[in-house]
Amino acid sequence: MGLLLCALCLLPSTAAAADPAGGEPLAPSLQELAKPNVRALPPAAQARRLGVAASGPGSLIRQEGRVLVEARFESGAIARLPALRDVGAEVVASSRRYQQVALRVPFGDLEELSEVPGVAAVTPVREPVLRSPGPCQGGSVISEGVTQLNVEGAREAFGFEGAGQTVGVLSDSFDQALEAAGGGRPIATRLPEDVAANELPGEASSCVGEKSPVRELRPYSPVQANEPPTDEGRAMLQIVHDVAPRAKLAFNSAFNGELAFAEGIERLAAPAPEGAEADVIVDDVSYFGEPFFQDGPVAASVDKVVAGGVTYLTAAGNDNLFDAEGNSIASWETHAFRDSGECPIKIRQEGDPNAHHCLDFNPGASVDPTFGITVEPGRTLTVDLQWAEPWYGVGTDLDAYLLNANESKLLTSAREDNLTTQRPVEILQWENKSTSEAEVQLVINRVSGGTPPVKFILLENGRGVSKIEYSHSSGGDIVGPAVYGHAGAAAAIALGAVNYKSGTLEPYSSRGPVTHYFGPVKGTAPAARLATVAVIPKPDVAATDCGRTTFFSEEPQPTKEPGVWRFCGTSAAAPHAAGVAALMMQAGAECSAQVASGLERTALPVPGVLGNAAGAGLIEAKGALEAALATPRPKCPVTPVEYEVEDPETEKRETPPAPETPVPPAPEKAKAPPSTVIRSHPRKVVRTRRAAARVVFRFASTPAGASFRCQVDGSRWRGCTAVFSRWFGLGRHVLRVQARSGGVLDPTPAAYRFKVVRSR
Repeated sequence: MGLLLCALCLLPSTAAAADPAGGEPLAPSLQELAKPNVRALPPAAQARRLGVAASGPGSLIRQEGRVLVEARFESGAIARLPALRDVGAEVVASSRRYQQVALRVPFGDLEELSEVPGVAAVTPVREPVLRSPGPCQGGSVISEGVTQLNVEGAREAFGFEGAGQTVGVLSDSFDQALEAAGGGRPIATRLPEDVAANELPGEASSCVGEKSPVRELRPYSPVQANEPPTDEGRAMLQIVHDVAPRAKLAFNSAFNGELAFAEGIERLAAPAPEGAEADVIVDDVSYFGEPFFQDGPVAASVDKVVAGGVTYLTAAGNDNLFDAEGNSIASWETHAFRDSGECPIKIRQEGDPNAHHCLDFNPGASVDPTFGITVEPGRTLTVDLQWAEPWYGVGTDLDAYLLNANESKLLTSAREDNLTTQRPVEILQWENKSTSEAEVQLVINRVSGGTPPVKFILLENGRGVSKIEYSHSSGGDIVGPAVYGHAGAAAAIALGAVNYKSGTLEPYSSRGPVTHYFGPVKGTAPAARLATVAVIPKPDVAATDCGRTTFFSEEPQPTKEPGVWRFCGTSAAAPHAAGVAALMMQAGAECSAQVASGLERTALPVPGVLGNAAGAGLIEAKGALEAALATPRPKCPVTPVEYEVEDPETEKRETPPAPETPVPPAPEKAKAPPSTVIRSHPRKVVRTRRAAARVVFRFASTPAGASFRCQVDGSRWRGCTAVFSRWFGLGRHVLRVQARSGGVLDPTPAAYRFKVVRSR
């Protein structure tokens, strides 16, 4: 199953770790890793000592004796970058807004890092999980989603192929994989082969209008020998290209930490040349540390680019679980921490001797301080525990423990000092190494603080847990919803997955809704509590999964279908929807609200689905394009935004010393702005028998050779060519065009007003 990308940011400690000292910045797991005898161990032995996965989701992101961490400051994070480098740390990403810095640090320098003045907390970033369990219309290997979503019917009716649009993708890597996903086999194709076969655009493509190569803004940096990249991003780009073959494509890795992920979103949206100026952005990544109960930094970047006119889509996740009775059991939530007044004796003996405030999981009159979970053989249990307090306003410290079935053995624990990290999250992991199912008991102790709502999600990527003790919602406790993080943001279009062949919702496709108690994380001050709790329905719509690619990720029937690779999971559904969104933007949709409305109003029912597990239903491309062309449409309140694209490499450059006798530079002669002319245009009244009409404009400039950008009906400015052709729906329209020459814009854009009416 493909990518669920739950990159573990701010992640857990373990039973082996020492009790966190009051105010100690270094997370317990990093305190352990800093010990000479531990850092000298092989990676697998280190993982056992730390109580984290040895590889894959939840494992430490290590490279050549360095570990990826995030350092939080009370203030002055950027000013401390030189001091961080002085202790041997490599800066990966930094944020003034959140006063955080992502760093790769030698194991032996962790203690010294924690002593840098101003450092409030240092926590590990852990390996993410991805949400994936015609010759010139996407190449020879075409995803079945093109047929299932009726993209072919949309092309026949309107001729849209994504021209003039740019789609940005965030995933693990683009062209760095050396072997097939899962390892052990050579990768079936690499980028040059994909371009030569017209599976992706590029100079070697034989297709007209598909010569612009994929623009890679930032690659996957922490490449590890034991955790190589899989190029899931390239597979997503193949799917987008199948649906919208004339769209330009861009890529930015989301695997360099949560801060770099958020920055990558803004980088894709930012104007050229620094950014890709994307019209549509899609990802299939989520970090375990993303908050459940408010929009975090990644969601805040989603909110920003959507406000600027970008359409944003994301995978809802592959975390739904069913038990034998058909109950969704992927999560458990209570509206307030219930103190049982007691804890299992093993917790006090080997964990916290002062543990007397364990959570009561029983919504009834009886008291139950343990929660039974049955883990399948060979699987890793991942418990993402969070509570409803805002980032930077955390006043409650919870610890999580895992006992064996009869409570005689402490298996592992997660015991971050949440008052220091200022993150209301604990991540607990344990691997069942036996050949049979194992029942374990989850215990949650309140070290200090109040009684906020508490929720945990079992992040199993669709399988691994077969049973939980409390499998039904009861007494105000809620069981099942597993969408979280930026996939739960109101501004994002979250995708569920429908099988390409059966047409049914995939059992692993994550269900909502999402509940927010606080406003978004906008800086280091805690967000205010919302006047009304926001319940956000998710997913929004569904699209195809398990369609074909040239190399990713599974070859399910090597004997019956040799060489057929199928990409499963909501990771595959999201790029299908992104391709349709690009077609809608070409047709005239101007913002995410219009795209979302069109997708939802025209979606088809998914058989056998109860509630909104598939959102509004399965995307139907022809109907979605008709909605994009129709008028009136929902308004697009596009807001001018400034994107934060902080390059850590730029921070490394030292200002050269000034010359002894400064010589003022000669004043540059101001460049004259170009002028813009609309050489040809449609008539003032364009008549059509359809719901829209295609019109053509031709532009010129003085001096000649300028580039152009266009604005349609007040939407955001986008790059355009000297010959501008597009469909316009019925109603009044205004086109503005602005020439750019030598970096200077025409201060008086040319404009033309007209209307499209239906012929009688």
